[in-house]
Amino acid sequence: MNRFETWFCGSPFWRYVTRRQLLPWILEGSQLGEHVLELGAGLGAATGELRQRATRVTSLEYDHSFAAKLSARVNGGNAAVIQGDAATLPFVNATFSSAIAILMLHHLRSKELQDRAFAEIGRVLRPGGVFLAFELQDGWLHRVGHIRSTFVPVTPASAFARLTTAGFSKVTVDFRRGGFRIRALRARNLSASHLRRVDAAQTRA
Repeated sequence: MNRFETWFCGSPFWRYVTRRQLLPWILEGSQLGEHVLELGAGLGAATGELRQRATRVTSLEYDHSFAAKLSARVNGGNAAVIQGDAATLPFVNATFSSAIAILMLHHLRSKELQDRAFAEIGRVLRPGGVFLAFELQDGWLHRVGHIRSTFVPVTPASAFARLTTAGFSKVTVDFRRGGFRIRALRARNLSASHLRRVDAAQTRA
């Protein structure tokens, strides 16, 4: 992330907006279950609220310094912070009851890595587990805000096909000003061939 993103995502304003406005809308109509995977936790704007809503939270963050700072704040009790890559998740199959990614997907460097992350999320979710994501719509303002940063926007219209291919069902996309929510359920039965494809992709990575 660039300096502006780092400052903004660590600000009290963003924590307030995330916990009081954004997160309730993202979670509306969904059950997190007892073990949530938070993808791209950043500096923890959503982590504290997720801890209040689930028995256990595992927060994954790619950036080592962010992961270390968040770990120092929240590790212990019902929370754990792990440094890792969403495209090669370090968890066994069917570990989590739900997964949530807030403004994370567009930081993956290609659509191929996004698709690999979708497949990985499907692999580590339990059958029927929910995947929730909030993403920005493409536009000049968001591109300016990501100068010297990674911005590979997810096209809302592509979500159904991409997530269905990754083993999800009941994919929906809802919009609000400036962004959109993706909601999908991990299919009850993933084929053995699908899981082999995910394992093969991990091996190549």
